[in-house]
Parts: sequence; structure tokens; C-alpha cells
Amino acid sequence: MSGEGPEAPAGNRRDRRKALSLRKAAAGPRASAKRRNAALPDQPAALPTKEEIRAFLREASGKIGKSEISRHFGLSTEQRPALRLLLAELKEEGGLTPAGKKSFRHPTRLPEMAVVEMVGTDPDGDPIARPVGLETSPRTIVYMHPERRGQPALAPGERVLARLRHMGGDKYEGRTVKRIGGAASGRVLGVFEDGRLIPTDKRQKADWVIPKGDENGAVTGDIVLAEPLPHHGLGLRPARVVEKIGRMGEPRSISVLCIHAHGIPEAFPEEALQEAEKARGVSEEGREDLRALPLITIDGEDARDFDDAVHAEPDGEGWKVTVAIADVAHYVRPGSALDKEAWKRGNSVYFPDRVVPMLPEALSNGWCSLRPKEDRGCLFVEMWFDKAGTKHRHRFGRGIMRSAARLTYDELQEARNNGTDAGLDEGHVARLYGAFETLFAARQKRGTLELDIPERRVKLNAEGEVGSILPRERFESHRLIEEFMVAANVCAAEELERLSQPCVYRIHDRPSDEKLEGLRQFLEGMEISLPPSNHLHPRDFAAILEKVKGTPEEKLVHETVLRGQSQAEYSQDNIGHFGLALARYAHFTSPIRRYADLMIHRALIRGLKLGPDGITEGEASGLPDTAEHITQTERRAASAERDAVERYLASYMSHRVGNTFEARISGVTRFGLFVTVEENGASGIVPLASLPDDQWLQEEAPRRLVGRRTGLVFPLGQGVEVRLAEATPHTGGMVFHLMQGLPAPKGRASRTRTR
Repeated sequence: MSGEGPEAPAGNRRDRRKALSLRKAAAGPRASAKRRNAALPDQPAALPTKEEIRAFLREASGKIGKSEISRHFGLSTEQRPALRLLLAELKEEGGLTPAGKKSFRHPTRLPEMAVVEMVGTDPDGDPIARPVGLETSPRTIVYMHPERRGQPALAPGERVLARLRHMGGDKYEGRTVKRIGGAASGRVLGVFEDGRLIPTDKRQKADWVIPKGDENGAVTGDIVLAEPLPHHGLGLRPARVVEKIGRMGEPRSISVLCIHAHGIPEAFPEEALQEAEKARGVSEEGREDLRALPLITIDGEDARDFDDAVHAEPDGEGWKVTVAIADVAHYVRPGSALDKEAWKRGNSVYFPDRVVPMLPEALSNGWCSLRPKEDRGCLFVEMWFDKAGTKHRHRFGRGIMRSAARLTYDELQEARNNGTDAGLDEGHVARLYGAFETLFAARQKRGTLELDIPERRVKLNAEGEVGSILPRERFESHRLIEEFMVAANVCAAEELERLSQPCVYRIHDRPSDEKLEGLRQFLEGMEISLPPSNHLHPRDFAAILEKVKGTPEEKLVHETVLRGQSQAEYSQDNIGHFGLALARYAHFTSPIRRYADLMIHRALIRGLKLGPDGITEGEASGLPDTAEHITQTERRAASAERDAVERYLASYMSHRVGNTFEARISGVTRFGLFVTVEENGASGIVPLASLPDDQWLQEEAPRRLVGRRTGLVFPLGQGVEVRLAEATPHTGGMVFHLMQGLPAPKGRASRTRTR
């Protein structure tokens, strides 16, 4: 598994680009109708075309009647019968949908009230839903508002009657009107304890009661799925255990819990497993022989799927870099059981104790993995760069290769530091770094978003318990692979454009105006300014990070800039990649673990006539839906991985309840503070009730909590000392109490009191 550059995971629900393009598209028919009517003032307006009516309905808010349509297009009373016939034809063709006795709506527009089903959560943890029983675009998505305080969170599979508001494009905002059960009856995941179900979702504040006879064999400590039972009156709501999935505290229990909580497919269908088991090595026919080229794989020490190999050699004053990628398309054919399951999963999901792979192990760790000294099929790209790091040309091909060696990042970096060759040919390591330094210099000149946000690495002992939680080290060797992969991904996007082949781009929009405004206000408090949004470039953020380098605020600014970014996604509509400062970018280098890369491989195979297993017309026409789907599966995976780390941290910290830690304030809300422990990144809440008795005010712009009577101030980023009060492994939740701000002995002022 190789990295390909920082991408800021901060959500932007409104999807301004799509809404804007939709408005422009719809404005065309309206504008033409107005120009036509204005040109002939003494004549009745021409009857609108069906497309003009559809465009009007598409952008209209709510239900539209014949009177509104007639008024919009300037029609006379005499033209009403003709309009009625036109609308009847449209209805027959499916171009509009009745909405009441005398009103209509566009068939892909949702009504103001509709039944929706929860299908997952967004990066903020709020539910995402899709309409039920309505003919809509497959890309239609509803972002649900959080439930009222005291109400349990909406669970995947649960259905509600929702009030909808159109946000532009295929996106809607929803508010729950009434819960009505659903296909999964709003199943609850939790831990069974003495007749009660303790939810594992920290947003669900209330327990459930399991009546006698409904335990389904569950005993205290079991992780179970339960479905609600009918409930009338007061008290805890009853539920019935329907499935036992593990035991809390056992090895691997946390990842099992996260897999079920996020609805990640785990077991492969038998047909897909059989297809994978039948796989064999590729033949040489129709492939270029790269086995004499000493390509090597470079991955983390715990990696098992090696899907990229690299080589570099001088080319005049510049460099020739070759990147070879596992030929997954040879084994996973369009429409096969393997392909359907890979599409469904979208990507592999990585937990501290296991991987839920996109492909069965026979492929992911077998025939598709570029194991050393074994022949493997590959797609490759050769890239030629001058001494300034500018690419002058590239060439794609389909080959057969044999990895010369498998190195870890640590081994490569150690060889670099010690001037050795890590068992490779003399000068091999030096050539890799020589090419990297040239490409990296070009990247710095281009100006990209470089955020230093340390990852946490959870190391488990033999019993499956947390042994340590440490920052994941990042070496120059990581950057080397990252730079080679970025260059190969750019070439893939350029090649597909040259070949006029469909492409799923990896896009990253500039920050939204709303997020930018919040970021400006935060930076202004530090006397740092940002240029106007229409002149914003990633290098502007780099300049900010350089200003705070080495200061106490450095870490806070990095995290705040990260939260201010839009979220990367997949799309057939290219807007470039803001973070990497690239005009075009596509994922090509990790087809074992990402479906997006497999689609790029198939498009290249068809465009370059490299075999019969290229992208089909059906796949090409469905790429917008695929892009939307794999964007959601990627976010689902990221959320599950993050949840697992939080739960492992809570498990690790549960043995240290009562201890004090150095921390910093990482969030300020109206209901309390969030703090992050410096030692290991554990995060939790400091409830408002645990602070000194006062009237606490949340000041948005300076991002701080202020006590009106005491004068105590708790700003974002402030270093604090905290005591761990609670740690709950099954939810990942932790509660801390501040040691500052507590009543001070006479004659001593609180350390956080303002003057």
C-alpha cells in the first residue's frame, strides 16, 4: 500500500460546483424563451418545447401547476389546451411526475416529503439517506439533520418520513418527521450486559432493555445486533437480540465491531472465491518483457499486497522513471462475480489487526501481488523528466515483470542514510533518490498543500491487546514513493484524455467560501491573512504553515487548515486537484485495493488496444454512478478506520482512569471542550458541567469558551492538564476533567484566568 499525497478529509456538503452547473444548464431554455417572447411583442408567445418544460421543472422548488408553467413562459388563455396536451405527452413519456391533483414535479426531483432509508454517515457522523420507492437518479443523496437531543441516532437501514429541501444537483437536506422502521428495522449494535443493550454508537445516549426470552443466547459481554420491539409508554425501549457477532475484550473484537457498525462487506460470495482460486499466472503473449529491469517494491513493514514497483535511471541530464502496477484487470473481468464484489466494496479497509480486502486473498496477496522473484503481469508507465523535473513524455504498456526485491520504507531510508545499497545493485538506491529529488524540487516550485498531521500507529501484542500507540514515522522514502506515484497518476489522466477514453478523475475542490471565512477569522486572530478566494493557491497555505513553523501554535494551525479544506472525491467531471496543484489527476497505482484504479486500467487497456479486457460501453456509461459510489465507500472506510483507532485508544486508556495528562484544547463547543492528549493522540470531551460554576459563552471567531463571571478563558489550542474520568472501549468515548480552572487555594489565581 503506497501513499499518493495529502488529501484533506473535511466535508463540503453543498457541492457548489454541481449546483452551479445545473443552474446554468437550466437557465438556457428559460433565457431562450424570454428572448423569443421579447422579439415578438404583438404576437402570443411560442409554446415551450418539452425540454424547456423539463428544465423548468428540474429547477423549480416544490410542486408546480399549469398556471405557474403558463405564467413562466408567457402563454395566453387560448394556449392552455395545447399546453395541457403537451403536459399529458410528457407525463406519458415519464418526463414529469404528478404531485397532487393539478401539480407536477420533475421525475428526478424529490417531493417536499418523502420516505428515505439510511445508508451510512458523512465525515461529520451525520446520517446519509436515499429515497425509497421513487424514480430518481442513482446519485440522489439526502443529508439528514442530527436527531433532536434525547433521540437515538438514525441507524443504517432505518427508514423515516423526512421533510426535504433541495440543495442543488442531486443533493437534498432532510429533517425527520416520523420514524417508520425499515428494511433493517433500525438495528442497534451494542454490548449485552445483564439484560440491557449498551449501544456502541456514542451518539446513542440511552440503553435498551432486552426482555427475558429475547436474549437469543446472548450473555454479558457479547457484541450483538438487536432490533427494536414495539414500545408504548415510558422507560427504556425494548429490543430483541437477532445476532451475536463477538465478545467484547477478545482479540479482534474492536475491528469486528467497526466492520458491523459501518456496514462493511466482509465475507466474499462463494462464486467470487471460486473465480479467485482458479487464477493462474499470465502468459508472455502480447506483453513486453520487463523481467531484466530491476524493479523493486517499497511498502510498510506490515504490507502484504504489493501493487507497485519502481525503477529510476539517468537519462542525459534528467531521469527516466518506470512505475509498474499489478495487472488486476487481467483477473477481475467486467461483469464477473469478482468484479461485482469489488465494485460493492469499493476499496480495502485497514484496521490495526486485520484488512478487509477488496479482492479475495488468493488475488490480493497472491497472483496480483508483485512478490519478489516471481513473474507477474503488470501495466507500466515510463516517464522522462529533464533536470528541472519537468516531464517531457511518457509511455504506457502491458508487461510481465519480476520484482528484484521487496524493501520497507525503513530499510530504504536506512540504506540512504548509511550510503549502502540494501542488497541491491551498486548505485540503485542513489539513482532512486536522485530522481526523487528532481521531482520533489519541481513539486515545491509548483506549490502544494503540505500538512504535517501525524498518524497514530496502534501496535498490538500477541494477545491482541494494545501494546503501544505511537506516531507513525514519515521518512524521505515515503515521499519518494509518493512522488513517483503522483507522477504516474498524472500520466494516466493525460493519456486517457489523449485517447478520448472515459476517466474517473481524483478531484479536490478549493475550500468552500463558508470554510474559508471561518479560517480567515481564525488566522486574523494571529495576524495572518489569506488572499481572496478567487486568487487562492495551495502555496498560500504553505506560506502560512511556514510562518508558524516552530511556534506553539504550529500543530493547531496545521489541524485548522486541514479542517478548512474540501474533501477529495472521484468524478468524471474534472476540476483538477487543488491540494496537489494539478490540472488533472487519476488514481492508477493501487488497483488491488481501490476500484477507481481498476477502472483506469481498463480504460487504458481499451484505449491503447492492450487486450480484450478493457472497459465496456456499459461500464463507461455508468462511470458517474461508479464515481459517486466509490467516493462513499472510501469515506465509509475512513470513518471505520478512524473509529477503530479511537476504540483501541479508549481500551488502552481505560487502564489509566484517574491519571493526569498533558493535553491541548482541540475543540470548543457550546456543550464543552474537546481535548487531545499529547502523549498518544487520545481525544475526549470535557463536559461543560465539569467546569467551574459559571455562565459559559462560546465565542465563534476567536474559537474560545469564556466564563462571564469568573473571567476564565479556554481558547482553541491552549495547553492544559487533564485527568481521565472515563474511558469506554465499546464506543471509543473518553471523558476528561480539566485541572486548570478549578477552585484555587486562597492567595493563588487560576492559571487560565484573564486579566
